[in-house]
Amino acid sequence: MKRALVSVSDKTGLVPFVSGLVELGYEIISTGGTKKALEEAGIKTIGISDITGFPEIMDGRVKTLHPSVHGALLCVRSNPGHVKQLQDLNIDYIDLVCVNLYPFKQTLMKHGVTHEEIIENIDIGGPSMLRSASKNYQSIPVIVDPKDYESVLTELREKGDTSLSTREFLAAKVFRHTAAYDTIIAQYLTERTGEKYPENFTMTFEKVQDLRYGENPHQSAAFYKNFDPKYSLANAKQLHGKELSYNNIQDGNAAIEILKDFEGQPAAVGLKHMNPCGIGIGKTIEEAWNKCFEADPVSIFGGIVAFNEAVTMPIAEKLSQMFLEIVIAPGYEREAFELLSKKKNIRLLELDTTLTVHTKFKVTNVNDGLLVQDVDDKKVTREELTCVTKRKPTEEEIAQLLFAWKAVKHVKSNAIVLVRNDMTVGVGAGQMNRVGAAKIAIEQAGEKAKGSVMGSDAYFPMPDTCEAAAAAGVTAIIQPGGSIHDQDSIDVCDQYGIAMVYTGIRHFKH
Repeated sequence: MKRALVSVSDKTGLVPFVSGLVELGYEIISTGGTKKALEEAGIKTIGISDITGFPEIMDGRVKTLHPSVHGALLCVRSNPGHVKQLQDLNIDYIDLVCVNLYPFKQTLMKHGVTHEEIIENIDIGGPSMLRSASKNYQSIPVIVDPKDYESVLTELREKGDTSLSTREFLAAKVFRHTAAYDTIIAQYLTERTGEKYPENFTMTFEKVQDLRYGENPHQSAAFYKNFDPKYSLANAKQLHGKELSYNNIQDGNAAIEILKDFEGQPAAVGLKHMNPCGIGIGKTIEEAWNKCFEADPVSIFGGIVAFNEAVTMPIAEKLSQMFLEIVIAPGYEREAFELLSKKKNIRLLELDTTLTVHTKFKVTNVNDGLLVQDVDDKKVTREELTCVTKRKPTEEEIAQLLFAWKAVKHVKSNAIVLVRNDMTVGVGAGQMNRVGAAKIAIEQAGEKAKGSVMGSDAYFPMPDTCEAAAAAGVTAIIQPGGSIHDQDSIDVCDQYGIAMVYTGIRHFKH
């Protein structure tokens, strides 16, 4: 008679699966809560102590770590020496393993959980059994995911056994599962001990969905999320429209990154190709949206918009007249949603864009490697600004300069933005020289450049950017400072009566 070892924390589908095994002639070996659940369902089981001849000890910490278990799992059945040793020791084969692990992740995420409780939910015997049996997948199918119960039962019923390819598939899944499990434990303890950049940097992600394609139709792609996503598009609820694409997700992430720098005030962002084409703030979300749209009504076509307050009917009426890929907001007024959902292709996402808990690390992949750094969440206050020109900025100019500083941080370097009246009026992104970015922003702003302020993500290597700003009618500039030619730029600003302040930090975004 074949034997199955079953010990699971997640009891989803457990009883039907094990009932199917019993119908196929399997004896069931089980432990603890699993054994109790099966027996309550009328399924006869063999206790693990009956197999090992040894009681469970230390409150169940030690029960399956025994040669009678691991010998049965690791025996190479085509090796006569292995088989003879089992026979001499009176150890019977275990022919199928169904195990999933203590809920470490779920415990870690519980509110108010103690360190002791977290440690107690580190499974030892479960991963050991999974690894032993999966190492021997040539003989033993190992099921860790309840989603695989039905396919395994079907194959056993139809063929009397699982195929080698199925067992190999299941073994790969097991090792992914145990690797992810160990990674979460390692992340927790690494963070607790304050090791910021350890010798091995491990992360684990769960699949959200397969994507239709990547950046381009010839590239395949999938979307994964951190095991505990904070301020993430992975938390969004899609209310309407076709599934998100790779580029949609990239743009959506960039949009909500901008919103988090405008916490506490109604804000709207229009974005295209991961660069903002418009950012607006106001006393109301409607005012913020109007400024966002007016910033660049051309580029926003085919882009995405994001809000940090619910979409109202006045906003929806304007959005419904445009072609947009995505709208992201914490909510939608009922009439607003009904109107927007009449547009077949627009994607409507609900996401709390007011969250204050954000990711700590920025991880960027390079060929066969990762770059890991702190998230750029450095904020600058008016008290930290250093005025370097003869003319000091007015209070209104300071407010606009701080807005420009928040905005330019999210534009690809080299980056220049022009801001006036709580809205971007010109954005110059991703140029190979800074004066080129300034010229693009000034050209886009047109007449709105006059009376605007300028923000630069990094210092001016030459005074030509200040000369272009003066010609356009810019009244104040915010930049990091630090160039060997700083004085040349200061002299140009003094010549034209432009106020310039330094932040002392830069905001490169590559």
